Amino acid sequence: MATLQLFRASDDDAPTTALLKAAHFAAIKHRNQIRKDGATPYINHPIGVATLLAAEGGVTDVAVLQAAVLHDTVEDTDASPEEIREYFGDRVADLVAEVTDDTSLCAADRKQRQVETVRAASDDAKLIKLGDKLYNLRDLTRKAPIGWTPERIQQYFAWAKQVTDACKHVNPRLADLLDDLYENGVFTCSGESYKCLVV
Repeated sequence: MATLQLFRASDDDAPTTALLKAAHFAAIKHRNQIRKDGATPYINHPIGVATLLAAEGGVTDVAVLQAAVLHDTVEDTDASPEEIREYFGDRVADLVAEVTDDTSLCAADRKQRQVETVRAASDDAKLIKLGDKLYNLRDLTRKAPIGWTPERIQQYFAWAKQVTDACKHVNPRLADLLDDLYENGVFTCSGESYKCLVV
């Protein structure tokens, strides 16, 4: 079977070309993955995060948008940090590294590490965190992941708020969208409606 072709980004690339190369790379790496709802192709998530940053957050920095598209490749696929650096350069690779969890830790420790480290992250990495969390939270209001209880969804919202509260200053538009979701968001699970965030 022939290997799928990956395209290296170049300083000569037009912004759209650079972004499409990142989307193509991510699509290949995530091609066999499905979201936790059991139906949605995983690639919808990273492309959705980048689109959310651009369309709702007003982000125009192509390197940030590339890193948003690539943000789960090292954590969730066979892509390596070196491969990201080789194909997309130092800035994109550094941003992806900043938002990549240490998969050697258990899930609870990874979540706690995010809360602890996000404060020291660069503003660009914080932008990606805002987009990632907002996209995930909206997904939870749309359809509960398979096997998740209402309590688990509410716990995810509470944890996400801890992360995003340390990032909101970098983009007031996204901050307002998150605040509205935390205050007014509702999700449905097994036919019952619940507030997203219980305080």
